[in-house]
Amino acid sequence: MEIEKDQEASGMKDVAEGAAAQEPEKEPEAGEEVKSQEAEPEEAGEEAETAPPEGEDPRTWAEKRAAKKQAKLDKKAQGYKDQIEQLEDKVKRQLAEFENFRNRTEKEKHAMFETGAKSVIEKMLPVVDNFERGLATVPEDKKEDPFVDGMNRIYKQLMTELENIGVKPIEAVGQEFDPNLHNAVMQVESEEYESGTVAQELQKGYTYRDSVVRHSMVAVVV
Repeated sequence: MEIEKDQEASGMKDVAEGAAAQEPEKEPEAGEEVKSQEAEPEEAGEEAETAPPEGEDPRTWAEKRAAKKQAKLDKKAQGYKDQIEQLEDKVKRQLAEFENFRNRTEKEKHAMFETGAKSVIEKMLPVVDNFERGLATVPEDKKEDPFVDGMNRIYKQLMTELENIGVKPIEAVGQEFDPNLHNAVMQVESEEYESGTVAQELQKGYTYRDSVVRHSMVAVVV
């Protein structure tokens, strides 16, 4: 019986050793293999970024890298500078156009005001003429009359206000004839004045701020 038990145990041991010999080796997991393969390019890339080419001085290689980086920064900065200059030029042009528009508008406004003022003054001048004609016909003994004195005061006030706004009478008698100021309606002979001189004023002329509102009607010496 003991011999049979020993033979049975020896057979089981042999079966176990054979099974173990036939068992295949365990393959590595897929995740581990991919991880190791992916690490290699990164390490190679880092080495290419940080390490200079073989046989080149590290200092020279670093200077080249710094110069290349600086060149990129300079190019970018130049691009910003060009954009700023373009915007500044555009703003300056717009400001110049606005200034020209403002000046042109001011001139047009001034011209319209001057035209309107001259038109009003032209309509007032016949009133001034009538005042002068009426006062000129007053006899000497009637000039102290209150009514005449009142009319004379009104006339003087009117002339003062016209003068304050720039209206002035044109000098005529004794002045050399000037077609820009005088309108010659007749010619006369005179022993007092030379030829081409205004000898008589038939209607007074006026200027408004150096611009003629109405020419003087005059008689010129032949």
